[in-house]
Amino acid sequence: MAKLSATPANALDALEHAASGCMAEHSLVSVGGVVTEISATACRIAGLSRFVRLGDCVELTASDKPQLCEVVRIDGDGVTVKPFDGNLQAGLGTPAWRRGAVTLNPSGTWKGRTLDALGLPIDGLGPLRQGEQALPTDRDPPAPMRRQRVKKPMKTGIRVIDLFTPLCAGQRVGIFAGSGIGKSTLLAMLARATGFDTTVLALVGERGREVREFLEDALGREKARTIAVVATGDESPMMRRLAPKSALCIAEHLRDAGENVLLIIDSVTRFAHAARDVALAAGEPPVARGYPPSVFSDLPKLLERAGPGEEGKGSITGIFSVLVDSDDHNDPVADSIRGTLDGHIVLDRAIAEQGRYPPVNVLASVSRLTRTVLTAEQAKLMLKLREMISQYEDTRDLRLMGGYRNGTDPGLDKAIQLVPRIYDTLRQAPDEALSSDAFQDIARALTAEPAAPPAAAASGPARAPHTAAPPSTPALLRRQA
Repeated sequence: MAKLSATPANALDALEHAASGCMAEHSLVSVGGVVTEISATACRIAGLSRFVRLGDCVELTASDKPQLCEVVRIDGDGVTVKPFDGNLQAGLGTPAWRRGAVTLNPSGTWKGRTLDALGLPIDGLGPLRQGEQALPTDRDPPAPMRRQRVKKPMKTGIRVIDLFTPLCAGQRVGIFAGSGIGKSTLLAMLARATGFDTTVLALVGERGREVREFLEDALGREKARTIAVVATGDESPMMRRLAPKSALCIAEHLRDAGENVLLIIDSVTRFAHAARDVALAAGEPPVARGYPPSVFSDLPKLLERAGPGEEGKGSITGIFSVLVDSDDHNDPVADSIRGTLDGHIVLDRAIAEQGRYPPVNVLASVSRLTRTVLTAEQAKLMLKLREMISQYEDTRDLRLMGGYRNGTDPGLDKAIQLVPRIYDTLRQAPDEALSSDAFQDIARALTAEPAAPPAAAASGPARAPHTAAPPSTPALLRRQA
């Protein structure tokens, strides 16, 4: 053990230096401090500044059940910690002990189980079998030059996605929507996609009553291959911030074992809200709509952990839901996430109000890997469909006011006839069977004979009869059929 200096001013530094050397030699030595200040959501601890790092855990022994906290700020006078349990049980002078970083021991035997953010089972099915290796919940993504290329197409079975925003295994895509539009329903449909070994689901800030509904009803038979990490809206910001990291830790373990993993996080926005609460408690100033700077560095750090693994390993296909505040798709969090991901699917409230589900706005949705997934012929068809939908929607008000006459624009005439068929094809109920080939489905709808128009009513203003012949089927559509 190091020899202490005789100078009183240096006594504390020498003692801390000696304790550090003792910890290096004897791993069983515990380092402790005492609580000196308490607020509603955090507390200050003296005596640990030299021995902890940001993200380390500290255990408060205020009662029979120790309370776990995380270090969120360090300075010369002490450290600031926030509890994972929302209710602080500590008092002044309560002992506090360093416990190291949060780790999990993931295992493939966890499939079909439901855990909390700390990796403890909450499904009443007994303890979890722990894996051999302890992994930190905060990890760096694979090095960019050692990652696999994203090439393998992934069929979701959801026609609107497979046609307009096709995905690849290892891609990361966001589902952007306001509240109550249908994000969770679409996520449940995506969870039924085939081609994955395991689904890792993180429910962050969800209503407690919806957890069992999602796991038992929405997932159905897919629950057996799903590992769910749950932090409901009434839990502390520390648990809501930790849940996506724990889910990614589990997904990374399975990816490194060679599995193709589907990761679903609902929602990243609530992770950002929790990270904001923690950062404000640590003393960071708000810079953009109340969000401190660290939130915008935490988001890409989290999202980049998903994606393809290193050569010879599996991949993590990430589906992240983003709750846009007040239907503003340009709020800071949504804008930051959209710039990080490999594509975004936008759900539109106006489409939902028309009863078209999934309510995907195909004109605002983009997949950055479309050219990797679609053949040249399929890409041409997809662009032609987008063009017709754009024409149809841009002239909707004009047509409703009677300001357009048939035959004025042949391209618009074709859009008026075919776009309603496209919309009908894109409708898909959550309990409906997944589509095996979305391009065949849309080709059959577009080449079908048009229905006979209803007889004109005797009363009301006279209308010119529709005499234009049905547009000829393009050669592209014939080839698709």
